[in-house]
Amino acid sequence: MDLPKRLVLALAAPVLAFVVSGIVATVVLMISGDDVASFWSTLTSWPEKRNLVNIVNYAGILYLSGVAAAIGFRMNLFNIGVEGQYRIAGLAAGWVAGAAWLPGYANTALAIVAAMVVGALWAGIAGWLRVSRGVSEVISTIMLNAIAGAMIGYLINKVGVRTGVDLHTENIPQESWVGTIPLLGADGGVYGLTALAVLVGVVYWLLLSRTRFGFELRATGMSETAAVASGVNVKRMIVYTMLMSGAVAGLISLPAMFGSVHNYGQSTQAGLGFAGIAVALLGRNNPAGIAAGALVFAFLREKGNLLNILAGISPEIVAVTQGVIVLAVVIAYELVRRYRVRSEQAAVAEKVDVHTEVEGARA
Repeated sequence: MDLPKRLVLALAAPVLAFVVSGIVATVVLMISGDDVASFWSTLTSWPEKRNLVNIVNYAGILYLSGVAAAIGFRMNLFNIGVEGQYRIAGLAAGWVAGAAWLPGYANTALAIVAAMVVGALWAGIAGWLRVSRGVSEVISTIMLNAIAGAMIGYLINKVGVRTGVDLHTENIPQESWVGTIPLLGADGGVYGLTALAVLVGVVYWLLLSRTRFGFELRATGMSETAAVASGVNVKRMIVYTMLMSGAVAGLISLPAMFGSVHNYGQSTQAGLGFAGIAVALLGRNNPAGIAAGALVFAFLREKGNLLNILAGISPEIVAVTQGVIVLAVVIAYELVRRYRVRSEQAAVAEKVDVHTEVEGARA
């Protein structure tokens, strides 16, 4: 397939997905009786500076969640447990940072390590169950999400402190806070630990494209039988992949914790793990694609608040729009993939026919 055609196909899937999702969203708005013109006017307007900061902050968090899910997806492991992994890891990080066993940023570094270790171990349970007992990671991670939620509630009650109606871990000492990065002169700023998302993205790309481990991970994800035949230890790869996915998931709650909230409590945002699955699907498990997907979801979330205030459109409609985008992307990429495969097969068949005719003429 020539380069121009490959470029057209590469652009066709996202364009088709957004066109279809836009049409479906418009139909949903018309059915629900909302103002379609106000919806699109608000959605397509350029965000204010403070909204841009919120979008970048949320996109960084979603990127971490998306990469955590994508690591499993590349191995054909459906790690639904990102939700439980990041929440229980966040509790561990909040407890360690609040205890302040080390001074200043050493305390911050210790909390980051604690979060990654706890997240990895929690995900490792599902990996171990898969290779030792044949338990599907889908089932085990769903159960582990429920167990994590119950454990967090119990432990917060045991070790937490109450401020008003909120129950949370001890506040992190101020010398361990991570400041914000100014952006466009807006109030507040980008969480300093958003840098973790950039670092994770670079490491993820290097791991997949420049290491033997990444090659074996992708090979196993494409064909487990072929991977086994080529000498890959699939069981070991499953455990390693789950550990890595959980370690990255452990970082999800840290940017906001060290940048603005300064503890882990009942008000800590939930649902980021499930959002990361959608972001990974939208980004096709590619580091750059996940970044684009995270920005799209962060943009829609920020605009969702404005749509409710300015256009009177409920947040549920925005949530429906997000779901439609994910569904449209999955369908669009599958259609384009099938078209590409058929085109390649047709090109090969044409070359074989020509070669056969030439050989027949020579005979």
